[in-house]
Amino acid sequence: MSAKVSQEEAVEHSGQLKFLSALFYAGSSFILTVVNKTVLTTFRFPSYMCLGIGQMATTLVVLYVAKKSKTVQFQDFDISILLKIFPLPLLYVGNHITGLASTKKLSLPMFTVLRKFTILMTMILEVYILRKTFPKRLVYSVAAIILGAMVAASSDLAFDVEGYTFILLNDVFTAASSVYTKKKLGSEGLGKYGVLFYNALIIIIPTLLASAFTGDLHEAVTFEDWVEATFIFCFLVSCFMGFVLMYSIVLCSYYNSALTTAVVGAIKNVAVAYIGVFVGGDYLFSWTNFLGLSICMSGGLMYSYFTFNIQPSEGNNEELKIHVTDDSKGRFSTN
Repeated sequence: MSAKVSQEEAVEHSGQLKFLSALFYAGSSFILTVVNKTVLTTFRFPSYMCLGIGQMATTLVVLYVAKKSKTVQFQDFDISILLKIFPLPLLYVGNHITGLASTKKLSLPMFTVLRKFTILMTMILEVYILRKTFPKRLVYSVAAIILGAMVAASSDLAFDVEGYTFILLNDVFTAASSVYTKKKLGSEGLGKYGVLFYNALIIIIPTLLASAFTGDLHEAVTFEDWVEATFIFCFLVSCFMGFVLMYSIVLCSYYNSALTTAVVGAIKNVAVAYIGVFVGGDYLFSWTNFLGLSICMSGGLMYSYFTFNIQPSEGNNEELKIHVTDDSKGRFSTN
């Protein structure tokens, strides 16, 4: 009897960890999006690349101090780390830079809508890389999310080619980073903290050099609002929350699937999108855009409900099985 009770408690505890890690990611992502928007748009800070460098540096400092104080543990550096962690550093820097660039170029609601394509891309990459299949209800929910995103984007009154390019690239990098993070956590033995620390360590110097070469660093250093206490506070909060967000993503991926992490992002976007209608000052209202936004959010909520509330044993477990063939063409086939 006691063994059965202990087993049930363990399952419940595991479920609580999954939910809390997802909630932690959603909250961190929401706060960072708003703070980054304030730094890059309200204060017009010219260098999203240097903001990313500040977030990487904060990650290194926090984890190094924590390791030295024995608060956390992860593998000491050796040459094998480079092979173990590849290609995460490339995906990490791509995700970081394109995310900050798109935040600067797009309004909050449009940023939120176009980020929905991350879910579709994550699903596709999980099929290719992790060989997963998905229930039809989840596939249909994703279709609703994408439909709403396309409707909303079609009437964007502030269309920006560069902004759209950055956000779609950010979707690709986010999806790939999420899937490969899950893969590395499960097989490479780096641990959550090792993945975070060595990602930042490997890419911070090349990013700093690129910033200096493009003149981005000079623009950041000569920015006139460095004397403003409010700007300095927001910049430091952004740097710290950048670390918190990366940790929350790794934690959520550790306790959940890569697709669940993408779903949690959609949940967060419900709050960001509608708050962005009233906060930020760069949303141009149109009914078509708002309708698409609402369809997109409804699909996200359906997806979230099916993911977190319906157990595998419930209902008809009919799946739309998406397979990847082993031939060189890599075609999809469905049953």
